[in-house]
Amino acid sequence: MRTLRIIAPLLGLAAACNADPVLPGHGGPYRNLFHELLGKGDTEIDARVAAAWKQLFYGDNDTQRLFYPVAGGMAYVPDVANNDVRTEGLSYGMMICVQMDRQAEFNQIWRWARTNLYHTTGPMRGYFAWHGDFQGRQIEPGPAPDGEEWFVMALFFASHRWGDGIGIFNYGAEAQALLHTMLHKDEEPGRGEVTDMFDRSARQVVFVPEGPGAHFTDPSYHLPFFYELWARWAAAPGDREFCAEAAKASRALFRLAADPRTGLMPDFCDFDGRAHPRHGHEDFRYDAWRTLCYPAMDYSWFNPDPWLAERSNRVLRFLKGQGPMCPDRFKLDGTPISTNYNSAGLIAMAATAGLAADPDVARPFVASLWKLEIPSGRYRYYNGLLYMLALLETGGRFRIIPPSPTP
Repeated sequence: MRTLRIIAPLLGLAAACNADPVLPGHGGPYRNLFHELLGKGDTEIDARVAAAWKQLFYGDNDTQRLFYPVAGGMAYVPDVANNDVRTEGLSYGMMICVQMDRQAEFNQIWRWARTNLYHTTGPMRGYFAWHGDFQGRQIEPGPAPDGEEWFVMALFFASHRWGDGIGIFNYGAEAQALLHTMLHKDEEPGRGEVTDMFDRSARQVVFVPEGPGAHFTDPSYHLPFFYELWARWAAAPGDREFCAEAAKASRALFRLAADPRTGLMPDFCDFDGRAHPRHGHEDFRYDAWRTLCYPAMDYSWFNPDPWLAERSNRVLRFLKGQGPMCPDRFKLDGTPISTNYNSAGLIAMAATAGLAADPDVARPFVASLWKLEIPSGRYRYYNGLLYMLALLETGGRFRIIPPSPTP
């Protein structure tokens, strides 16, 4: 069994910030499904990851790349199909960079995000506008919590991998400040109707921290395997306690939101797990692709609940039952609502679900990811980022980067 050992916490912030997760497992600390299930060697896997990096970050300007440097030492990650730049893609790009040990590209993306989308004043102070145009102008001021969550985790990892610089490149300070705002916006004067990014009672991340969106959630925003690390690294003891509770609440939400027969989760749900009807997002749609991955990542890193393995088996068996032409969207009961088949992002997320599934269940999905071409063309943004993350996750190369031990 692949469980996570955590060095016993000592009293005080230094101990909490330096608890070093150790992940024993097959062939090393992290599972490598390409090796376990397909027999691929490290040379092959490294070459596949390097090819994806090269194309998605430095490929053809018009059809391949998702990393566009601009003046001022900055770079953006565009949603090509929608002609905008989103904190989702920027934060995913930063996480890919820190996992690949590419600090220069990380800094370029972070500088673009922090310069153009970050609110320094007003009710949204401390949050990011969720999208802007290619010139850096904000399109809408409101934030999307998944972007902030991935920013925080990428910044913590950057601090631990490269050390802290000055200004916005003091990664650790930036992570702590953003996390504090996410958890304490309600305490700020002049915030208007802007709320925390977590509902204090439910201990769950909200869809958006304002208006009606603050009263329901998106299961694909739930990242208990991140919250477990924040529960060790957040500066304030109360925040560490809250993050530990949020991890438990997210795991409970996964159980409540997953259909008991198909294992599918909706894009939106209430805090009790019931699908939240809103423009079709009560169904398994594009956001929900990620709900195949995140419970399995939690299982892989922390193994908190055997149910996570049962659910991965259930949802992968459902998808396998669709045959060689698998639709990419469904009602939760399994009724197809799409004529798009075998979408790259869905294939990628299904492969990562294999981290918690039985080998015979996982193997065909991992094989499909291995055979998949690197996404290109108009829809390369979401498909390409999920593909790149899945290569790292499924190949044992998406790892916790802990702080250096305190002498």
